[in-house]
Amino acid sequence: MDTHLHHDPPAHREEHMKSSEALRDIVIGMSDGLTVPFALAAGLSGAVDSTSIIVIAGIAEVAAGSIAMGLGGYLAGKTEQDHYNSEEKREYYEVEHLREREIEETREFFANIGLSKELQDKAADEISRDKKQWVDFMMKYELGLEKPDPKRATKSALNIGLSYIVGGLVPLSPYFFMDSSTEALKISVLVTLLCLFVFGFFKSKLTGINPWWGALRVMLIGAVAAGAAFGVAKLFEG
Repeated sequence: MDTHLHHDPPAHREEHMKSSEALRDIVIGMSDGLTVPFALAAGLSGAVDSTSIIVIAGIAEVAAGSIAMGLGGYLAGKTEQDHYNSEEKREYYEVEHLREREIEETREFFANIGLSKELQDKAADEISRDKKQWVDFMMKYELGLEKPDPKRATKSALNIGLSYIVGGLVPLSPYFFMDSSTEALKISVLVTLLCLFVFGFFKSKLTGINPWWGALRVMLIGAVAAGAAFGVAKLFEG
């Protein structure tokens, strides 16, 4: 019997899932990496003339930010894994000690997808013979939980942290090569806003939002953050 219309190849589904998770991590890290150091550099440019101070402060912020963001990604991944393990343990208890209730819930699932009463009973009886298969089935279709990658937390931390560093170096790069903070800020604004626009365009295209509007929105958020930081610095300087 030809079943290719009914089931995606497991390898393809797994690859797609992992790619989506990595892409989400990169978007999170790159978004904050471009915006926060940009605002910091702009704010310091409104208060000091020395680019060396801005470079030192910027690098310190990128280091701290990448660690904080990476740790946040790691904790989120661990929480997801711990939640899955906790629910899996509870499900094993239920199929062992509340077997009839779990069989009835399994029948209800098959009833909801349109199987006849006879097929509901047969399918529930067949799947309940293998405890692990039954638990996996209930985890996915009753609770809507996919088994997380055990290395997901570490991968997420690295993806987010490294993306933050790459994004953070963009607004800081002009300050490495110029002595005047005002002149460096002008180049930083042009380069960073362009990167934010391009980043926002592709991010929106991947998430199904109008890419031009998404690009403009991301760029405006970065511009407002940097402008506010620069204005506050000038205000306190005055």
